[in-house]
Amino acid sequence: MTEPFGARLRRAMDERGPLCVGIDPHASLLTEWGLNDDVAGLERFSRTVVEALSDRVAVFKPQSAFFERFGSSGVAVLEKTVQEARAAGALVLMDAKRGDIGSTMAAYAEAFLRKDSPLFSDALTVSPYLGYGSLSPAVVLARESGAGLFVLALTSNPEGGEVQHAVRADGRNVGATMLAHLAAENTGEEPLGSFGAVVGATLGDLSSYDLDINGPLLAPGVGAQGATPADLPGVFGAAIRNVVPNVSRGVLRHGPDVSALRASAERFADEIRSALPTG
Repeated sequence: MTEPFGARLRRAMDERGPLCVGIDPHASLLTEWGLNDDVAGLERFSRTVVEALSDRVAVFKPQSAFFERFGSSGVAVLEKTVQEARAAGALVLMDAKRGDIGSTMAAYAEAFLRKDSPLFSDALTVSPYLGYGSLSPAVVLARESGAGLFVLALTSNPEGGEVQHAVRADGRNVGATMLAHLAAENTGEEPLGSFGAVVGATLGDLSSYDLDINGPLLAPGVGAQGATPADLPGVFGAAIRNVVPNVSRGVLRHGPDVSALRASAERFADEIRSALPTG
């Protein structure tokens, strides 16, 4: 049987540190790198990031939209990026935020979580806002494939609050409900469950939420969005050891120089380690 994603992630975080680096080929970043905003530039950008960092970061998080905008040629670059990153020893979290119902959700799951798919990734971001139960096909296939999911729970964008902070009839808000579902998915899993939450690093004190879901907490917002590694303990409290801080532009803007990319990633990794409690 394939080792579950949670166990593989825990090992990668312990060995390499918890840093997750995005692969987000914005048009503006391609321009900053001196590349054309075309498929050739996309491929050069992605290959450089993977070659520079695949032996030193725990997780890569490619944003599928920036590849999809080039059509089938861009998706082919994404396939190659995923395969090369995984072959080099990094875990790949596909940031596609898929969410639908029934056979459509099952098809999305097969695209990213079926082991023989060209886009097979170690984990996938998903949206539960058609009801948590709508994610069932992805949950089932992730378990079968040894993959993971990261469910949007408390996101860093200000618009998210109108849904995630809405209070249900039972008095619990929607974000807390998603965390409770994930805690149930991860019950009894060791050393870490495979079903994580997306929780923004920019949100400040979250002590009113139970973040102890026995699963990973993907924390976007470090770097360009304003959060720093030093902020993480104040946001995540006792759950800090399971946090996977994501940095994208904060690292990527230092390309295309490989040494500069590595130095930036190592600087963030060191700052994150310094922020973690010892012992």
